[in-house]
Amino acid sequence: MKEISIIICYFICFLGYSQKTNLAIADKKYEKYAYIDAIKIYEKVAEKGYESPELFQKLGNAYYFNSEFEPAAKWYKKLFSLQAEQQAAYYYRYYQSLKSLEKYDEANKYLALYNLKTNNSSFNNNSNFEEILEKKSNYIVQTTTINTAYYDFNPSYYKDQIVFTSSRPDLVLVKKTHNWTNQNFTDFYVARVTNDSILSEPENFSSTINSKFNEASAIFTKDGKTMYFTRNNFLEGKKGRDKGIDKNRTTLLKVYKASFINAEWTNIKELPFNSDTFSTAHPALSEDEKTLYFVSDRPGTLGGADIFKVAIKGNNQYGKPENLGPVINTSGRETFPFIGPEGNLYFASDGHLGLGGLDIFEAKKEKDIFLTPVNMGKPINSSKDDFSLITKDKQTGYLTSNREGGLGFDDIYFFKICTQTISGIVTDSKTNEILTETSLYILDEHGNQIDTLIVNKEGKYEIELDCNTKYFIRTYNEDFETLETPINPITANTTLNLQLNRNIFPFEIGTDLAKVFDISIIYFDLDKWNIRPDAARDIQKVIEVMKEYPKMHVAIQSHTDSRETHRYNELLSDRRAKSTLQFMVANGIEIERLTATGYGETRLVNECADGVYCSEEDHQKNRRSEFIVTKIE
Repeated sequence: MKEISIIICYFICFLGYSQKTNLAIADKKYEKYAYIDAIKIYEKVAEKGYESPELFQKLGNAYYFNSEFEPAAKWYKKLFSLQAEQQAAYYYRYYQSLKSLEKYDEANKYLALYNLKTNNSSFNNNSNFEEILEKKSNYIVQTTTINTAYYDFNPSYYKDQIVFTSSRPDLVLVKKTHNWTNQNFTDFYVARVTNDSILSEPENFSSTINSKFNEASAIFTKDGKTMYFTRNNFLEGKKGRDKGIDKNRTTLLKVYKASFINAEWTNIKELPFNSDTFSTAHPALSEDEKTLYFVSDRPGTLGGADIFKVAIKGNNQYGKPENLGPVINTSGRETFPFIGPEGNLYFASDGHLGLGGLDIFEAKKEKDIFLTPVNMGKPINSSKDDFSLITKDKQTGYLTSNREGGLGFDDIYFFKICTQTISGIVTDSKTNEILTETSLYILDEHGNQIDTLIVNKEGKYEIELDCNTKYFIRTYNEDFETLETPINPITANTTLNLQLNRNIFPFEIGTDLAKVFDISIIYFDLDKWNIRPDAARDIQKVIEVMKEYPKMHVAIQSHTDSRETHRYNELLSDRRAKSTLQFMVANGIEIERLTATGYGETRLVNECADGVYCSEEDHQKNRRSEFIVTKIE
């Protein structure tokens, strides 16, 4: 027994020693940012049952810093399961990792804890989060032909070509593996645009610009003679020693400028506002090329990285860098700026409200000031990292993403505005007679008129509308009933023939227009009397009928459900009736042709009286307005 105890003790001690040795090796790799190699060792140690906050922190970080959010979330979850107090950064990283997995409710819990630990309740305000989730921009996104299984990112316009950054190994001038990503250092490549997402086979961009270290984020002047780009601290064949390296021995980033002279990129200069103590990267040019925008973590930065601007004075002279301020920058990361049409700023951020990882935002420019950034929504953004958007016309462009379904670690995508063509012919529903004297009114989903047209001599029409958006077509011919047809969100061209019923209805006093013309009951939200968008659309139908019959008078009768007191409901219905009347007057109906009366709960349409349990749906049937003809000549 004694011998067995000794053997067991020795075995346990040996395992403990082995784990410590492995952790020491992994820690060295981790400190050198060799995350791929460090992960392999850390995970082997974890598989043997070893647990510690430090181990789970480093595993989570190693995946997080490589934008592999699913395994990062796994290890951060284990970290928080230890019930130990953690630094604020880990709450934030777990929050971002969970968002990338679309676990938004859980993610927001950790955001709240992060805000609590940092006393920063305004960070990434989630009050409109559901709105961001539902928002869809009118673009379609397609993968491009230049993507590989490696990193492909940072597209930039250059003449009729695209210059981009890649870690692909097949065309590099110098092969050298980056410890952080376990891929080749990034270089610039160029491909000619043949058709939107189809680009020619890439070529190495320049033997003078590409070095044995990382290059990224090229931007060119309109004449193609000057470029700005990001590079590790490397110039004239030497990596910075003791310069451009921070206390963790990380080679910092700097912005450089080069000139195109005698068919070669030369005269490479480091910009004077770089530093050996912080990074400067991702340049972007204003439309007039007098201002350079860039990203930095220099002193005065509000978060992990901020966007700055600096005046270009010529002869390698620049003004004083200025932070774009808290409207643009947050306590998160703002990066990859681009100045597009009308001087609008496009950039990526994980500090503003987004879907996960980095999201792309647009900040419109007004009188030299950038307005509050707007999330560009799906499909421009995803639950993963989306960044580096460029566009010449807001109709088409390119962006980078590591979204699901990609070919590599980062991929370059083409995007364009999506439009649909709706066409058809307008005829009599009984005789199939072509109706030429017919107007079409195009309404948005809230009933606002956005366009109008008249069918041609053959009764045909054709309209072009945005995809992924709901519309209505209101068809008007004075001898026929007004027809309103919904156009549901689609992405394909559609044929829609419109058939109208001849106007033969005899109107009498007491006629309910809602029944005659199949107009929906006007509903109101509980305790409200404001006109809902769907209600506005239906009221507009009544307005059109009254315009067709200018001597028709209508009584607006408003009703409530049985909840609340009789007096309260009487006042509420009266407000609703008057609100409806005001809306109709504002839209062209003379006030003397209208009356408005509130009946409260005295005319219920079902059994939902006081003390009777009813569903919300049944109660809503009583919250209505009716339109009764009181006079017609």
